[in-house]
Formats: sequence, structure tokens, C-alpha cells
Amino acid sequence: MEVHFATSNAGKFREAKEILGKEGMDVRHFPFVHNEIRSDSLEEVATEAVRAAYAQVQKPVFVEDAGLFIHVLDGFPGTYSAWVQKKIGNTGILRLLEGVPDRFAEFRAAIAFTADGRDVRTFVGACRGAIPKKPEGKAGFGYDPIFVPEGHSQTFAQNIQLKNKLSHRYKSLSEFSRYLQGYQKGSTKI
Repeated sequence: MEVHFATSNAGKFREAKEILGKEGMDVRHFPFVHNEIRSDSLEEVATEAVRAAYAQVQKPVFVEDAGLFIHVLDGFPGTYSAWVQKKIGNTGILRLLEGVPDRFAEFRAAIAFTADGRDVRTFVGACRGAIPKKPEGKAGFGYDPIFVPEGHSQTFAQNIQLKNKLSHRYKSLSEFSRYLQGYQKGSTKI
């Protein structure tokens, strides 16, 4: 099945193509720049964006919105993670947490898919972990150097294979892949 991933983030596209490709899905990149709505809900942001993407591509399409939710910061940066990454980056996040013992954080991802521009399905994944005191690793992108998944000692940027097995994106893409397999066989409806 051919499905388009509407994103301007090349790192997200590579991860999705690799994960879904293993399931036999043909993932095409649809370069998509969109002024997202402001919401504290990843699902709401993704749902609105996938409708806008479908209006442009007119083919089965999905978008993914993700965020880093830091407990002690009341979930900040959350749905504003991409903007915060551009403005203050990992260094700024680490500065906000200087001297703070509670380092719990959670990556969350929401995928929204539509085949017709009207009906939308969402798939959510999460990965619990902690923010280390300094960035580690060179792989991945974004917050990967400052996120250590629960039960592990390396950041996502230190161990990309670990990220590809545990990440919020992997979990939401796996759920999406199961859905697409059923959709392709006709046993699943939107």
C-alpha cells in the first residue's frame, strides 16, 4: 500500500519509512509546511494538519505530531516542542532543569491518517524516561541527546537502534501499521 507522510522533518520521514517499510508499506514523502493550530492536544494538532495535507495531496496521507513532556515543567514544552527546540534547544531545556532532581519526562507522538480527507484515525505512542544533566550522543535529531528511556542508561542519540525499538514514534507507527494492514485487506474501515 502506498501512503504519503506529510512532513517537513527529514528525520521523521527516515524513521517512518524504515519502520513502515519493514511491514511492506510504501511510504512516500510529501513535503508539507503548515501553520499548526495551537492546542495542548497532540491528537487535535495532528487531526487538523492531516485534513490540510489531504487537501493538497488528495491521496491517503498521514501526519505525526510529537512532543517532549517534562513532568516538573507541567508538561512543557509539550505540543510546542518543535518551536522550543528552535528557540532554546537542548541547552535551554537543560538550563531550565538545573538543580532540579525530578527529571521525569515522556515523549508522546500522535499520528493522524485519512484516506478521503473526511474520516480521520489517530494512533498514539509514548515513551517514558528522564532528562540527563548533559547531552550525550550524535545520532538522531531534536531532543534525542537529552532523553534516556526508562530502564536504560543511554540517550536515544547514543543508541539509535534502542530508539527505533522503544520510541514514541515507533509505538505509534507500529499501531498505525497494524491498522493499515487491516485496511489494505478490507477488514478495517476508517
